[in-house]
Amino acid sequence: MKVCHTFVDTFSQEFQNILLYGDTGVGKTFLSHCIAKELIDTSCSVLYFTAAQLFDVFAENTFGRHGEQDSDIQEHIYGCDLLIIDDLGTELANSFTVSQLFICLNERILRQRATIISTNLALEDIKSIYSERTFSRISSHYTILRLTGDDIRIQKKLLNLGGTNDATP
Repeated sequence: MKVCHTFVDTFSQEFQNILLYGDTGVGKTFLSHCIAKELIDTSCSVLYFTAAQLFDVFAENTFGRHGEQDSDIQEHIYGCDLLIIDDLGTELANSFTVSQLFICLNERILRQRATIISTNLALEDIKSIYSERTFSRISSHYTILRLTGDDIRIQKKLLNLGGTNDATP
């Protein structure tokens, strides 16, 4: 948590990125939304996409009818103060998505624009799916945080049902 507070507190002075990874339901998306809210409250521009949505935008921009609006969207993705890519690994990974992820992350690093990525993938899976080159950029330019714990959604459901997380009868 301290890393996330520091990220927000020093956002305008220090270029930084975060990779949040861990099991389903441990709070990765919630944490990225909390960071986004704090930064939006200070008038920073924040864009949020699931990985699937982001790659759909890139595909439309690459293969669709090109209009001024398409290039504007891509420019906003590369230039916004904070880009959040949620659920990396849930999209259909192929050579297009692999190359677009590298281009996006590299462009944002070159522009010194912050990015938060959340994923359920293990670090080795990120490396094998998205290439050593992309993983190298992440390793060298991101604070990597592993979130652990029980699935919060299941815990909330159990509490709402009046149950416990105890398996004994």
